[in-house]
Amino acid sequence: MNRNGNVFYEDRLCGIIEETETGYRFSYDVDYINDSNSKAISKTLPLSKSAYTSNTMFPFFDGLIPEGWLLDIAEKHWKINERDRMGLLLTCCNDCIGAVSVKPIIIE
Repeated sequence: MNRNGNVFYEDRLCGIIEETETGYRFSYDVDYINDSNSKAISKTLPLSKSAYTSNTMFPFFDGLIPEGWLLDIAEKHWKINERDRMGLLLTCCNDCIGAVSVKPIIIE
């Protein structure tokens, strides 16, 4: 099951993160890329029209996931395995401290 999340920078849609069969893909939104005022979400993910791919969760996104006791609470409350990085990202990063947040895309 592939899962996806809309990525927001300062409450503005800037891209999408996707779980694929081989890992993960992040791509910036076309409208976001074409706006001269847009900023990269991370130095490791500079603005690009090409998608970024990785076999493991991108370190920037992995860094948004809670750690320590907060991660323990998330795992117990939502019953998410700590190795399910996409599940944790989509569940715990809707309202992060900082400029970037990730909201799950619900396909009905």
